[in-house]
Amino acid sequence: MRIFIVGGYLRDEYLGITPQDKDYVVVGSSPQELQAKGFIPIGQDFPVFLHPKTKEEYALARTERKTGQGYKGFTFYASPEVTLEQDLLRRDFTMNAMAQEITTDGELIGPLIDPFGGQVDMSQGIIRHVSDAFNEDPLRILRLARFMAKFTHFEIANSTLELVRQMVQAGELQFLVPERVWQEISRGLMEARPSRMIDVLVKTQASHTILPAGLEHDKTLQQTKIYLDTGAQQGLDIQIQLAYLLACIELSELDQWTEQRKIPTDIKNFARVFHQLHQENLRTSRSAQEVLSFFNQADAWRKPERLKKALLAEQVVGKDIQQWQTLLEAALAVDAGTIAKNMATGDGSKIQLAVAASRLQAIAAFL
Repeated sequence: MRIFIVGGYLRDEYLGITPQDKDYVVVGSSPQELQAKGFIPIGQDFPVFLHPKTKEEYALARTERKTGQGYKGFTFYASPEVTLEQDLLRRDFTMNAMAQEITTDGELIGPLIDPFGGQVDMSQGIIRHVSDAFNEDPLRILRLARFMAKFTHFEIANSTLELVRQMVQAGELQFLVPERVWQEISRGLMEARPSRMIDVLVKTQASHTILPAGLEHDKTLQQTKIYLDTGAQQGLDIQIQLAYLLACIELSELDQWTEQRKIPTDIKNFARVFHQLHQENLRTSRSAQEVLSFFNQADAWRKPERLKKALLAEQVVGKDIQQWQTLLEAALAVDAGTIAKNMATGDGSKIQLAVAASRLQAIAAFL
């Protein structure tokens, strides 16, 4: 039994990036042997085990065969006869298809194993698929787009770009589950230059399936890319980055897309609030009643911090929010509890009307 560290750890080390997670491949072993050594089986689709001490994941070397549609449509084969090179052949990009053996204590030993030229491709700034097996997993299209956002000086090999276009035309993307699409898109939005992820999706026509249709308009697309890269440069969180992605499309389309992609509720709701603010900010004038209505829609009374965060996100992309901040603080200063206490009635609807009138008056004073 031999153990190798593979993939992203070695790639990042080569590129001078602090490595994060480690992926391990075990060659020449079996599930029975690993369990006898104390490894804990956790894989449902193929043999993956937790190390008995470190709890890191170890996978048996495997081959796989396409048997259905989408990223789950595979049959995996793992046995002591599967070689390291056979395992690496099934990986996505040459820069992720390198390996180095480790000791039982986790120390690297021996030479870097690079059968598909990952080091050469990285030295030339090229992302290249390993083999035609790439086209059997449509999720790799999104990983490619995300890597382009992460490695900002890299370009895609022409052969890989052509293969991706063929995959898109074959309709493979429609079989991806929404959660996996969101996982890759959300990670790409947090990389150094998210606009490069968008560019790959547009260039390969994957955007027709993955992104909202409203982003296909050139002016909207360019503005959105500027917002995303600005947010990335400022280190903003995923709530704001998704809000930037959806800020320039129709609200109805935002609702439809976030529902289809099963976006987490808090992230989706923030995107809605930011979208409404962004559109309100495009208006040259507004009445006190319109401002109050917007605050009501944004749930400003129960969740003022969310709206304040949306205001700051608007400011980051160069919008003037001073008046909005003043109006919000004035409205929030109205003490609903005191108003209710001073009213000689227990009628909730009358109290609500009185609070709304006071907020309206507070807003009007600054317009």
